[in-house]
Amino acid sequence: MSPAALTVDVHVAPMRPFAGAPGQGPGDAPTWSPMSSTLIAGAEEGILVDTLVTLDQVDALAEWVRGFGKRVTGVFITHGHQDHWIGLARIREHFPEARGFATREVVERARFEATDPGLSAYWKASFPGELPETPVLPEVLDGDEYELEGQPLRVVSVGQGDTEFSTVLHVPSAAAVVAGDVVYNGVHMMTAETDEESRRAWIASLDAVAGLNPRIVVAGHKSVGAPDLPESIGASQQYLRDFSRVVDEGGTVEEIVNAMLKLHGDRDNPRTLWHSARTAVAKRG
Repeated sequence: MSPAALTVDVHVAPMRPFAGAPGQGPGDAPTWSPMSSTLIAGAEEGILVDTLVTLDQVDALAEWVRGFGKRVTGVFITHGHQDHWIGLARIREHFPEARGFATREVVERARFEATDPGLSAYWKASFPGELPETPVLPEVLDGDEYELEGQPLRVVSVGQGDTEFSTVLHVPSAAAVVAGDVVYNGVHMMTAETDEESRRAWIASLDAVAGLNPRIVVAGHKSVGAPDLPESIGASQQYLRDFSRVVDEGGTVEEIVNAMLKLHGDRDNPRTLWHSARTAVAKRG
């Protein structure tokens, strides 16, 4: 008898303030985007994809996970941005079996974020007293496949997302892709680590996600209650095309923000858009 299909359930931590620089215009108050963590489970065992940030967010996630009655044995990390793995230390307090794992490039980026003085200081200042004292890094996954109760989970290294060396996790038995920050869903996209060329590469990464023919697509940053549908792939591509076009028009930070809000004003957290616009204008110099 073939193993049963895996289930995919998504927990979303809502937007919340953080200790950032004061805003420079409407919608620019320091606000952290909503974030997802996904439970992929068989009959008895499950793994999480990505952690959240703060201790209380991870505690709420753990309480949610316990409601499924599964033994949590792993946490897959999609990319090296600290908001997706810093909660690993706290998760392991709740689920000691749950070792973190990621590709070698993602582990290297996580190690850089944990040890670089500037980045480490940024995260601690942004969430003072709310992060684990000692970071726990994911381990390097040997190969690109992980088995859960007889069903494969496939790690796909797509490359460019909102950072380089991004990965997604393909769950063939559920026709699902847990996409980290390659896909955004109802949330302004963080483009600060990109230029026009790398945004084209990001669009190609989204094509690779679409090529897996998923019926379920879970974005790393998604609005509370947003459906996990493949339409978020094309919507993310359109956002990136629009952002590149608007930036190319040569406007100020405020003009970029206003133009994007006319096109995508229904997305959560304009703070991210302001940050992306500031970075894009700075890169012109």
